[in-house]
Amino acid sequence: MRRRDVVIAGVATVLTPRRVAAQTGATIHRVGVLATPGRVDTLRSALAALGYGEGRNLVLEVRTPPASPDQLANVARDLIGRNVAVIVVGGTENVKAVRALTRTIPIVMALVGDPVGQGFIATFARPGGNITGVSNVAIGLEGKRLELLREADPRVKQVAVLWNPPQPAHAGMLKALDTAAEALGVAVQRIAVPSPADLESALATVKRTHATGITMLGSSIHFGSLRTIADFALRAKLPSIAWTEEFPRAGGLLGYGATEDDQFRRTATYVDRILRGANPADLPVEQPTTFVLTINRRTAAAIGLTLPQSVLARADAILE
Repeated sequence: MRRRDVVIAGVATVLTPRRVAAQTGATIHRVGVLATPGRVDTLRSALAALGYGEGRNLVLEVRTPPASPDQLANVARDLIGRNVAVIVVGGTENVKAVRALTRTIPIVMALVGDPVGQGFIATFARPGGNITGVSNVAIGLEGKRLELLREADPRVKQVAVLWNPPQPAHAGMLKALDTAAEALGVAVQRIAVPSPADLESALATVKRTHATGITMLGSSIHFGSLRTIADFALRAKLPSIAWTEEFPRAGGLLGYGATEDDQFRRTATYVDRILRGANPADLPVEQPTTFVLTINRRTAAAIGLTLPQSVLARADAILE
């Protein structure tokens, strides 16, 4: 929160959150956020629509997920130490890190594919602990993404899959992907990316395997490297797909999944209810019902691919 210096009769008085609260009668809510900057902006806007304003009745303690998983625990610990009333967290690995440090502070999650399988919640209807929020049901979409990639380019026979071993949801996603690949007659080559430092060698491995397509599982490592992966796929002339609409915006071919901005917009509603006294254990976890297909037609042309009308007709957004 910004501190404003007000001079009264020659005396400088600093209005801290407590003093602002005392003078305006408003309660200052301190909310922690562990998410990328764009998602923080979405949350901030959604909270404003619900009547929360920084400098008035809200302090946001914002932390960006670190590039290295080894630093994540320290970032989470620092955030928890800020005496926050609730923490909004994006991404499975980030939720896991925060949950390991607190079972009492309410956590509102987003961008989590399998919250029941990860042990974050008991059921979607009754979470039962200190975590609630929005799931992006990622495991159920892995097969659909592979199907879309194959439909976009029927020549795709071997797909390289970038995955992140520390990411706890990826084991289930890989099983779902293997099942879908077998049904489609596509070979899957798993290529691990344990840390950002491993991405360059992983992409070199993709090149050596002679893959005819590339995809990746959702993780903060891959999200932070979308442009690098998209540039690689473009140079290698590989059709590509990811879980987020940000991938084609970064130069990838296809993105298919729940809209991430919508998920963070929905987290504001949970924050509001918890600040008003609701127990996260009793707030059902939402699952998205709408999924967005984004296509970068410039990328298709650059890799020499003419997209079939059946794929173009289903697109929610086409980048020209």
